[in-house]
Amino acid sequence: MSQLVARRGLRDLLVHSRVNCNMFARCVSAASVVRRAGDTNKPTLVHDWCGGFVGCNIRSEHVQVYLMGDFNMRWRRMCSASATEKKDEKPRLDTVRKDQDGGGSVTVPSYWGIETAKMKIARKDGSKWPWNCFMPWETHQADLTIDFKKHHVPKNMADKIAYVIVKILRVPTDIFFQRRYGCRAMMLETVAAVPGMVGGMLLHLKSIRRFEHSGGWIKALLEEAENERMHLMTMMELVKPKWYERLLVILVQGVFFSSFFTCYVVSPRLAHRIVGYLEEEAIHSYTEFLKDIDDGKIENVEAPAIAIDYWRLPEDATLKDVVTVIRADEAHHRDVNHFASDIRNQGKELREAAAPIGYH
Repeated sequence: MSQLVARRGLRDLLVHSRVNCNMFARCVSAASVVRRAGDTNKPTLVHDWCGGFVGCNIRSEHVQVYLMGDFNMRWRRMCSASATEKKDEKPRLDTVRKDQDGGGSVTVPSYWGIETAKMKIARKDGSKWPWNCFMPWETHQADLTIDFKKHHVPKNMADKIAYVIVKILRVPTDIFFQRRYGCRAMMLETVAAVPGMVGGMLLHLKSIRRFEHSGGWIKALLEEAENERMHLMTMMELVKPKWYERLLVILVQGVFFSSFFTCYVVSPRLAHRIVGYLEEEAIHSYTEFLKDIDDGKIENVEAPAIAIDYWRLPEDATLKDVVTVIRADEAHHRDVNHFASDIRNQGKELREAAAPIGYH
């Protein structure tokens, strides 16, 4: 019994000393020593299976371990290796510099193996690509040949309701902004970027809920939302909103998102028609914007760098060029949403007609 107590004491001591667990078991299992009554005070050599010996005074009252041979060296080497492994587990930090799209330098961990591939992307002329909010393959050239005067004549009750809603929404906008088309455009884009995201999100949920394809409409609507957001990012470079305008954006966005979400759930046909008419109003606003630039009421300043890269404009592009391409984008969004509403008017699902992907 005393031998068993001693062996258990030896194991507990080694465990609490944080020695390698495999070594504990080998030391204890190798302690097949026959103790004689007259040798109780002599240390007993226990082989550690690593080339050294441990001397143990195996008694029932306590256990003392004497590290002999190279066992002490192995233990220290093992502890040193463990500390090195823990040190190597710390994630390496890389510094990523943000250029023109906000911020200074940001330190991000690369522990997960995600490399900053953005830093390796270059323009066609070999210069470094400065943006991380969009990539070169996401840029486009606006189609300026599109007809800006097209108008959908209301044909049924849903069309008339949509048309009236948009005309009512225009009244407070005209009163608040009047002919300050820079601020007006900024406010328009905070609203115009909502429908595409709401429609794309709901179609996405419908697709995975019904186990069916969307016909490309999810991507088309999300592209629209992203394009509208880029309009806003461009306007932010030209117009610095005041605090009350920022507050108004928060309120309008909250109300419009909730209302449009409900409308799209109840009647996608009505929702797309409303967006189509909203885009017609946007075309009108940007046309007036261009008139004020031509009349000299608004200074035709240099185009922001983000606009030059996103729309592939010439280096000497001006504000007039930016407004022109934004108006062309709005005209394309007008056509897409009226087209979507026409599909629903025929009693069909959007997925039954191919979506105009890439049609800004």
